[in-house]
Amino acid sequence: MALLQESDRQQTRQRLEAMRDPVVLVHFTQELECLYCRETRQLLEELAELSDKLTLEKYNFQINSEEAKTYAVDKIPATIVKTARKDFGIRYYGIPSGYEFASLLEDILMVSNGDSGLTEESRSLIAGIQRPVHIQVFVTPTCPYCPIAVRLAHQIAMESAYVQADMIESTEFPHLAQKYEVMGVPKTVINETVTFEGAVPEDMFVRHVLDAAKMVVNG
Repeated sequence: MALLQESDRQQTRQRLEAMRDPVVLVHFTQELECLYCRETRQLLEELAELSDKLTLEKYNFQINSEEAKTYAVDKIPATIVKTARKDFGIRYYGIPSGYEFASLLEDILMVSNGDSGLTEESRSLIAGIQRPVHIQVFVTPTCPYCPIAVRLAHQIAMESAYVQADMIESTEFPHLAQKYEVMGVPKTVINETVTFEGAVPEDMFVRHVLDAAKMVVNG
């Protein structure tokens, strides 16, 4: 049974017509002991069928361990949005369903068209980052505010080679939700040092990222 209804397929196909350059979805999965692995793979397969500019590469997390290391993937299901030549550090851990499906479509268009959509001020500030920054945004598929945080994290990752930004579906990774004391979503954790809840404006999100980057330098 298809996960995308025909009306959803038509709308998604129309959205993807705005793609300029080809995009690759790199997906890590396995059949056993992985919540929603099968559904995530099926969703991505159905999505990739809707545009000639969208390619899906599938890897087994255990068998293709070297590829997992290359992409720094440490849990599944994992999905990476990139071009054939560049990995922007955009990661989805867990199924990008519900409201997060919209985030995935926006990321595909962003990467395809080569524009993060951030303000010039934000781009200038992000350009000053010179140390690794890891953003984790905890979400649930039913949270209408979560895509705002996920999109900002991924936009920032696109602007800096030093930034990796992960969407983490909290119910699929309860050990991480417990570790970071996720009581409400979205919750953002940056470099294990800066945390905040809720969907915040772009300038505030960027400031939090810069604060975390400064802590790396000062540390």
